[in-house]
Amino acid sequence: MSQQTSETAIRKSVTVNRAPEAAFRLFTEQIASWWPYWTHSIEEENVETLVFEGHKGGRFYERAKSGEEHLWGTVLVWEPPQRIVYSWHPGCSEDTAQEVEVTFIPSGNGTRLELVHTGWEKLGERMEAVVAEYTTGWDKVLGRYVEAANA
Repeated sequence: MSQQTSETAIRKSVTVNRAPEAAFRLFTEQIASWWPYWTHSIEEENVETLVFEGHKGGRFYERAKSGEEHLWGTVLVWEPPQRIVYSWHPGCSEDTAQEVEVTFIPSGNGTRLELVHTGWEKLGERMEAVVAEYTTGWDKVLGRYVEAANA
């Protein structure tokens, strides 16, 4: 049985001036402090908070000011401070969920965060357009993360 090698993946890498433990906490526990939810969420300006439940099987979701919750994904791997993997389907059915893996690698006095977003094939004919959106979207999101980490 051969593995598929043509899987589409978005790969991003940024370096921050924080130890891996602090970089991991910022990405997960403190995500509401830096994620650009006003443009990258379901409720946008009506978001109250974002939550990463810190354990395998934990939910990743947004809570609106109305109290309504929107599931973005589920934590598949929780290995602080080295790695987190979660499904990703904000505002979509779980059967179209992709997978996001984020690793935190010591780099000098800081941490290199590497993000790999896969599973796009589940989107069928929409894949190409959505991948293009997310390629630039992750740049904006990770840019905000770097700003928060280096502040």
